[in-house]
Amino acid sequence: MEPKWLTWAKEIQSLAQAGLTYSQDVFDQERFQRLREISKEMMAAHTDVPFTKLADLFTNETGYQTPKVDIRAVVLVNKKLLLVQEKSDGNWALPGGWGDIGFSPGEVAAKETKEEAGLEVRPTRMLAVYDTKQHEHPPMPYHVYKLFIQCEVLDGKLSGGLETSGAAFFGMEELPTLSTGRNTRKQILQLVEDAFDPKAPCRFD
Repeated sequence: MEPKWLTWAKEIQSLAQAGLTYSQDVFDQERFQRLREISKEMMAAHTDVPFTKLADLFTNETGYQTPKVDIRAVVLVNKKLLLVQEKSDGNWALPGGWGDIGFSPGEVAAKETKEEAGLEVRPTRMLAVYDTKQHEHPPMPYHVYKLFIQCEVLDGKLSGGLETSGAAFFGMEELPTLSTGRNTRKQILQLVEDAFDPKAPCRFD
């Protein structure tokens, strides 16, 4: 579960951002700007992210703030799961990334799998929609919803991509070190179990 300080910091940032967007009072604008600074100070005090970088990472948006959407493809072949090795941390994750404007969730899952693993896939089923603060992800500056979409392989050959150094299929008993900001072991085990059960519901929260 997400630590309480992080929930507070993100809520303060969200309220400050909305206030800066909609308030017409100059004194209120100053107050909202100070709240935004406090949210950055909280993040800097509890993470390894430098305070100066938080301006680009945590308080870089305008308008009413909404959760970001991260889309991951669940691809199984011969009871083994497709994972890609992330260049950013050297660990493994389901292929995927942020939702793109102009693409449906299924199209993003297919596009990311092609770009990161070299495989052409067809999305077939939504397995889960998770809120990261309800799961065992490391602290992150954004409030994120994660969509996990089951896909079937159509064609292609395993390869890495711009953000991945490789791709491979793994059995559940041989999972490598996971990139927990992207997916946790508990999530993966549940997703694979549900993928083999056509009656399993789409999980959420």
